This record gives sequence, structure tokens and C-alpha cells, in this order.
Amino acid sequence: MWHEERLLIDGDLVAAADGSTFENVNPATEEVLGVAADATVDDARSAIAAARRAFDSTEWSRDHAFRAKCLRQLHAALKDNLEEMRTLTIAEVGAPVRLTRGGPQLDVPVESILWNVELLEGYGWSTELGISDAYGGRHNRWIEREAVGVVAAITPYNFPTQINLAKLVPALAAGCTVVLKGAPDTPWSALALGRLIAEETDIPAGVANILSSSSTAVGECLTTHSDVDMVTFTGSTPVGRRIMAAASDTVKKVFLELGGKSAFILLDDADLQNAVMFGSAMVCSHAGQGCAITTRMLVPASMYEEAKTMSAAILQSIPYGDPTDEANLMGPLISAGQRAKVERMVAEAVDAGAVVEVGGRRPGHLATGFYYEPTLLSGVDENAGIAQEEVFGPVLCMIPYEGDEEAIRIANNSIFGLSGAVSGTDPERVRHVASRIRAGTMSINGGVYFSPDAPFGGYKQSGIGREMGVAGFEEFLEIKTLAEPAS
Repeated sequence: MWHEERLLIDGDLVAAADGSTFENVNPATEEVLGVAADATVDDARSAIAAARRAFDSTEWSRDHAFRAKCLRQLHAALKDNLEEMRTLTIAEVGAPVRLTRGGPQLDVPVESILWNVELLEGYGWSTELGISDAYGGRHNRWIEREAVGVVAAITPYNFPTQINLAKLVPALAAGCTVVLKGAPDTPWSALALGRLIAEETDIPAGVANILSSSSTAVGECLTTHSDVDMVTFTGSTPVGRRIMAAASDTVKKVFLELGGKSAFILLDDADLQNAVMFGSAMVCSHAGQGCAITTRMLVPASMYEEAKTMSAAILQSIPYGDPTDEANLMGPLISAGQRAKVERMVAEAVDAGAVVEVGGRRPGHLATGFYYEPTLLSGVDENAGIAQEEVFGPVLCMIPYEGDEEAIRIANNSIFGLSGAVSGTDPERVRHVASRIRAGTMSINGGVYFSPDAPFGGYKQSGIGREMGVAGFEEFLEIKTLAEPAS
């Protein structure tokens, strides 16, 4: 299988400083695919030093045209190796092959590079403020937007190529230099980018550095090092809290895209069959391993029993298993540890009074692989752990409500505010309910918000800042105000 095992540090593809590696496991077969370099803290420091030198001593941050050229080269390299990346993604991530096409797992993220290039080429880096009269004189003032500096990017396993590119590409387009640490569960997705950058682009040494590591110490180095100007992290809220605290000692700029426990509200005038089908199938997308997946379905009490029956039938019909099989919509969880977490949370939910309508166990027909059945829980209290905590597995909680105001209250009864959905036939009513949900993204009647030009991020403890879109690009910029005597 096409892949890369080496780190990219200061323009060179290298082994870890101490020569260590760690295994990369296929979650669908539990077989070892191979190994990846296990970066040390010394490797992280070398990468940071290279990024610092590249930012401070080269024209990278100021040469907009050269950056655009290099990013177009990266896009071309990924397009030339797209099928190799697809095979790698299926094997390493466990993503079903059909979901790697035309969606957020692979195809759309690769094309998003060009959107960022076009933004870079047309961006207004300078804004005139005009003349002001102050202190007995006239002053010409303007604003310049400049790159933040050295960016440490730390990414998760669920959509590795999408999130790696969503951090790396806008940061490079903005003129920053980057140290990217890929998730230890999916190291090759990150290291492959390092190989393409080194071999297929003119990106200068030190501008982009790619690490893989099984050690939390490497991430701690990236978040605390004084030469890192910004940390961008996607992952769980507990880890995000620790990163935010660690970065505070050096007052770094921090972007956090964290967890979610999003609600899907079915209004009493919704097309029940279509809404339940959409909401139930969504929880199986990538085996539920998505922060924005709607894992709480709120249904009018008068429709609850009917909706429960429909959802159970839909979840039982979801084809899942071997991710290389075009027929399957769902693959495995990423690891034995993640499956054990899902099992524990469902067991605790049952102990607290929830009822397993379907699923709730490992599938008997799949002897190997980290699979878990699509699961529907009823009888869930809105304050129960399973309704408040992120599961990251194919588990849907169905909760009844009385009236729109109660639905809105339950949806907002969460420390998270990442995403949500509303379904109904009255456009004004649906939009009103959606506007009341404290979340960064909302789907109305199946509307799809995911796109390179659409900012993504959350309210409350779902994060700080936005990724993608103009807002995501501007996360990597500083604003400088200048003034001079007017002539």
C-alpha cells in the first residue's frame, strides 16, 4: 500500500530521532498495516525551530504569489495520488469507500485547497481608514493583515485528511509556517502529506513540518513552546481545556474545535418518515465518529412511539461491515479502546433507565474488527450521561417533548453547541426554531452546510473560533494598524 512512514522536518523526510516507530492498525481487520515514525520531544523541538527560522528569515509570509503556486502544486500532487490516498484512508481510518467520494472524508477536502488559493489571491491584505485630525495634526491610517507566525496544528483520527488540510492549507495560505501533528490512530494520512510536500512542491524547508507520535509529550511540547505563536486543535473538549490552559503561560492564540452533542428536532408538522430516516442514518455516518453528528433526536410526544418504531427499523437496515465493500454505509470504530468506551456508556445508560430498542452490542457476524451495532436508546432522561456526553459511536438517543419551547430548551440543555438540525414544513417556524438553538451550524430540512466557504465551529464548550471559510482563513492572521502624517 502506498504510504509514508517518515516525518517531515525542515524539508527532509526523516526517521524519529531515536529511531522508534509504532504500529498502524486496520480497524476493520485488526491487522497491523505497518509502522509510522514515533516522533520524540526532540523531533518536535527541531520542527518548531525549523518553522521559526522559515517564518523569520524567508519571504514566505510576504510572497503571496509564491504561496499560491506552492498550494496549487500540493493540490495537483494530491489529485495525482487520490486513489492511493483513498485506499490508505479506507484501510487506516475504516471509512467506507463510498463515503470517501464526494464528501468530507477525501474528495471535498482536496478540492478545498483551490478555494483557499483563490481566497489568497483575491484577499484584501490592506484596508485604508482615511485621514483623521488628532493632536493638532492630520494623520493617514491603514490596516495591514499579516500572518500569525508559527502554528502548531493537532488533529484527530475521524476525518484526518479533511482536518489536516483544513488547518494546514489556510495557515500556509495566510503566510504562516506549520508543525502538524497527526492523530496516532491515523498517522499515515498526515505523513503522506509530508511526502507530497517534500517531493512534489516548492514549499521551502521548514515551512511545513509533519509529525506522527504516540506520545502525549509531543503535543504538550507543541502547545507550550515559546516559539509557537498559535495552536489549532480539533478533538475532545477535555483535551481542549488542557490545551487552552497550557497555552496560557505564553499567551498563544488558540483555535479549538471540540466536542458536540447535537440535537435533531422533529417538529409536529415534519415529514416524519423522511426526517426519522435522515436523522437515524446520520448517526451511523462513519460509525458515529463525528463531532457534529446529531445524536439526540427530539420528537413530539404524540409522535414518539411511531418515530421510535421507524428509527429502529431504519437502524436495523443500515448495511455495515467491510469498508472496502461499496454496499456498506458504515465501517468500524477506530480502535478497541473506542469500542470499549461506547459499550461502557451504553451499559451506564441502561443502568440509568434507558432501553435499548435495537443494537447495543458487538455484531455477532463480524468476528474481527472494531464494530458496534447501530443503536437506538429510548427512555433517556435529558440530563442523563448518555444525553449529555459525546459518545463518538453509532448511538442515537430519542427524547420526547411537548411544544416548540420545550424542544428548544432540551436542545440547548448541553455544555456543547456545535451543530443541530430542525425538520418541519412551515419555513418561518423552522427557521425560528433553528435561530433559537445555540450552535455554530444548523441543518434545516436536510440542508448541507459543509463546504470550503462555510465557517465551521461551535458555541459554548464546543470550541473557540471558526475553521474553513473566510473566517477560518482569518484565524491565522494578525491585524496591524499603522499611521503616518498626512501630506
